[in-house]
Amino acid sequence: MAAVILAAFFLFETAPAGAATIVALGASNTYGKGVARGQAYPAQLEAILRAKGANVRVVNAGINGDTTEGMLRRLDQAVPKGTSAVILQPGGNDRRKGSPDRTSEIQSQLSARGIPVIMIPNSSFRGLPHQPDGQHLTPEGYHMLAEQVASQVAGVIGR
Repeated sequence: MAAVILAAFFLFETAPAGAATIVALGASNTYGKGVARGQAYPAQLEAILRAKGANVRVVNAGINGDTTEGMLRRLDQAVPKGTSAVILQPGGNDRRKGSPDRTSEIQSQLSARGIPVIMIPNSSFRGLPHQPDGQHLTPEGYHMLAEQVASQVAGVIGR
């Protein structure tokens, strides 16, 4: 977890001047389990938005196996002041691990901070190409997900 926080700090520090910062918060399908970092949906989303002229930095704050309780605990570190929006993909780990669903608490805390939340429900993965495990997307699947989310993010950041 410390590595994720350090990586997020580094990305915020190296973002282009005036860039809108979007934090992708979630578990393994945000992290990009089974694919290279540049193939995970947050990296592909940033590339798509930049190709359309948006000055944006998308920070990947996904952790394999994380629950919404874990996301809530690390929310302040993962989503620093100045964040333009959060893409929240809670995943299915709460159900698998018998952990309480803290999605509404995450949304409430972000709303109280004035940070818009874009939800990616698990149903968004239906019909997208999956890895052999049936849970995680292929690079092409992550690209298709990034394309789906790009218009919502552009609307939030005014692009």
